[in-house]
Amino acid sequence: MHYLLWMTGLMAAVVATGFLYQWLGAHYDRLRYASEGRWIEIGEGRRLYLLEKGSGGAPVIFESGIAATNLNWFHVQERVSRFGFTASYDRSGLGWSSPSRTPRTPGNIARELHEMLDRAGIKGPYVLVGHSFGGLVMRKFALLYPDEVSSVVLVDPMRCEEWPPLDPTKQALLNRGMKLTNYAIPIARLGLARLAVTSLLCRSGNLAERLAGAAGNGGRHVLGRVKGEVNKMPQEVWPAVAAHWSRPGYYAGMHNHVEAVPESVREMLSSGPIRGIPVLLLTPGKSEPLSEDCLLQIGDNVQQVIAHESEHWIHLDEPELVIDSILEMAMAAAPAAVAATPQTLVPAAAAMNRAPEAWAATS
Repeated sequence: MHYLLWMTGLMAAVVATGFLYQWLGAHYDRLRYASEGRWIEIGEGRRLYLLEKGSGGAPVIFESGIAATNLNWFHVQERVSRFGFTASYDRSGLGWSSPSRTPRTPGNIARELHEMLDRAGIKGPYVLVGHSFGGLVMRKFALLYPDEVSSVVLVDPMRCEEWPPLDPTKQALLNRGMKLTNYAIPIARLGLARLAVTSLLCRSGNLAERLAGAAGNGGRHVLGRVKGEVNKMPQEVWPAVAAHWSRPGYYAGMHNHVEAVPESVREMLSSGPIRGIPVLLLTPGKSEPLSEDCLLQIGDNVQQVIAHESEHWIHLDEPELVIDSILEMAMAAAPAAVAATPQTLVPAAAAMNRAPEAWAATS
């Protein structure tokens, strides 16, 4: 009996310690890594975290992939901001933003983005940049607010035909993702996710390897994928990435995004093409180029560019190509600003003609 009481007390102490470790860690994470940006109220107690850099020219607005935050654009935003105003943010349910209250469909997210930009005092016309699922969001934004958009850059946008309901065979993959995120939420609340991701990104990685091994082949596979993508990001953002991945809310937000994929596909199928707005679409060299019919479904003025050295994360594999593409569209959007402020925008035109080595020299 005494042994049982002792074990119960020990377990309670371990759980309480885990909760305290997580709470304190989350508190200090926000103080350390969120100070550069600001939170914008968008109504009903919801706040979106906004990070602004640069000034002048047409505002360049970044939208991340399905489970990514503003950190995914860190390097690209920093470089583009040398030539004009840029803004990245965390969608509801991700990063430092409030939990989501609506299904994570492109339409709902685009409306929240528009509300945030309006309340933040950031006026268009905008150059919209979206990666993967974020490409769907920016397409929807351009359809909802065409008078406020000058151009769109889609970085390997999500292909609706590859997901349910158009491809029902992928539903099992979505279900598995939602199941894993449900498991991750209590793990994060106990501080175990913080231990694992801190080990992976900020220390030796030995603890993360052991935990992944305990989860079997699936755990090792996930760890390998995560390491492969994170290794492409600048090391200075790794601690902030670990902070995001340590939060229970991150996994809840990921679950909500994955759950809404079929509804997102249905929404985009009924949305129609973008008309009268130039769209530049970057496709990885390791993927099949989009057909002419697919491009016409996106818009009536779409130019497809092949990123020959890239996989899905083109902005991490070939950032120079993405930066050049954004600057090209921004320059076209603000010809008057070029004449008015040659000291900031004219160098961008020259930069677009530089070799990648020249870009590296300025980084």
